[in-house]
Formats: sequence, structure tokens, C-alpha cells
Amino acid sequence: MLYNVTEIQKILPHRYPFLLVDRITELEAGKSIVGYKNITIAEPVFQGHFPDHPIYPGVMIIEGMAQAGGVLAFESMSDEEKASNTEKVVYFMSIDKAKFRAPVTPGDQLVYKLEVIKNKGAVWNLDGKAYVDDKLVAQAELKAMIVDK
Repeated sequence: MLYNVTEIQKILPHRYPFLLVDRITELEAGKSIVGYKNITIAEPVFQGHFPDHPIYPGVMIIEGMAQAGGVLAFESMSDEEKASNTEKVVYFMSIDKAKFRAPVTPGDQLVYKLEVIKNKGAVWNLDGKAYVDDKLVAQAELKAMIVDK
């Protein structure tokens, strides 16, 4: 484990119920990141999606990937840039080639794996994949930008 949820909250502005990364297990600055979210029946989204057949929404999987990508972007900054981290936030610019391949249900551990396609200044292009038990359940190309709050 590299970062637990408390350490992730020092990097990202997201909080319950919208913090969708529990741990970061691997990080190579400027290159890749691996993290996960444990999906439980206690997730607020299951009250409405769907009460008799709980399926974790694909949009939440994409958001979780994006949050892991935000940790990668922030942790790839220089020490000088990190000092002003509290004045920065990551904004989504685009989501391309999104595919959902299998349902995610309570009890699953959703593993996010992202690799940098391209980074130019504050803009990050990432190839994101989400797995459950080593099975690909979702994927997308994400573009985000680090901006001042």
C-alpha cells in the first residue's frame, strides 16, 4: 500500500460519498497508477440503482478511474508544485472510448489501472481500465487538466 484513504484525502478534494478510491497500491510518477475501491451494499447509490438488483453505475466506475488519475497527476508534480496543491483541482476535459464489459456488484473489489498516454503541462491523457478479479469490467480514455481553484 502506498496511500490509504486518509492520505488520498490530502491529495484529492473529494469526500464521502463521492470519494471513490480506497487505496493506491502502485504509483510510478508520470507513468502509471493502480488503486482500488471496495464495493459494498452500503454504497448510497444502491438505494436507487437498483434496489432489487444492485449494479454499481458505470459513471461511478469512470469517476473512480478519474480520481485515481488525479492522484497520479498530483503526485507527478514537482515538490515546488505540490506545495501549492491545496490551490489546485483536476477538471475532466473528455471521456472517450468508454466501454462497460461486465456488471460490478456489492462484494466486488474494483481495481483501477491507469497509464499515461500523454502529458503536456497541466493536461493529462490517460488510458484507464477497471478490473474485478482480473476481469476487465470497464475502460476509457480520460483527459483532465490541473487548474487553479
